[in-house]
Amino acid sequence: MSDSLRDTLDRLFRLQDLDTMIREAQDPELKSREEKMGFRMAALEKLVAARARLAEKIPATDLRLYERISRRHSHAIVPVDGRICLGCHMALPTSAVPLGTDPGHVRTCESCGRILYWIE
Repeated sequence: MSDSLRDTLDRLFRLQDLDTMIREAQDPELKSREEKMGFRMAALEKLVAARARLAEKIPATDLRLYERISRRHSHAIVPVDGRICLGCHMALPTSAVPLGTDPGHVRTCESCGRILYWIE
């Protein structure tokens, strides 16, 4: 995997984490429950600003792909175990399994459309 692809996936993961924190910060029931347990929710404005800064560092095509997928799925980026997408639990075609060649771009599941990554 090229360094630029690795960096893009890393940024997309961090973006997904920020999106999750923003959703949680906007959910009044969850916020109340976590504050009762002693957790303080981060300021929503800071999370949104951090997300905007991070989004600027992601290539536009990959960001658009992530945004489109994240509207349908809470986890837009999922791991692959063997040849199984852990987002939809469907087997990937043999051509989707990395064979030591790097496509240079993010790959998506043909079944659910999520962005895939292989654990090394």
